[in-house]
Amino acid sequence: MSQNDPNPDLHLDDPTAAANAEPSEVESLRAELTRLREDSLRERAELDNQRKRVARDIDMARKFANERLLGDLLPVIDSLEAGLGVAGGEPNALREGMELTLRQLLKVAGDNGLVAVDPVGQPFNPEHHQAMSLVPAPGVAPNHVVQVYQKGWLLNERLLRPALVVVSQD
Repeated sequence: MSQNDPNPDLHLDDPTAAANAEPSEVESLRAELTRLREDSLRERAELDNQRKRVARDIDMARKFANERLLGDLLPVIDSLEAGLGVAGGEPNALREGMELTLRQLLKVAGDNGLVAVDPVGQPFNPEHHQAMSLVPAPGVAPNHVVQVYQKGWLLNERLLRPALVVVSQD
């Protein structure tokens, strides 16, 4: 109710008062009621938007809570893969242990949303790849990845580390 209201004793919830009121008072009361309804709807919409924003923020926090830990584990994965590459193809207990450790580590990382970017033969994508050099590559389409120096990684579809690649020249 505004302070300039000519009849402060007249209330919106009193039907007899509204019936005995002058037409201009009724119109102003209706306008006030309309404004209050619109304000109420606007406040509800703002609360709903805020609730959605908070839910989205919580979801993002859950998705990327392990980002630092998984990022710190990438050199461990790189070292295990390099060690397996050097060890050759001969089966022995050490190699089998390293393979098992790597598989377990990759499973845990994958369960937490980590995905490798190993783009050999794919078109160069500057959003996921970092070109280290360009080389002539007969038989390979221009601007395609010829070699990967270091795998890239995505965490829940967000780039954690770009793949270091060699790209074919035009």
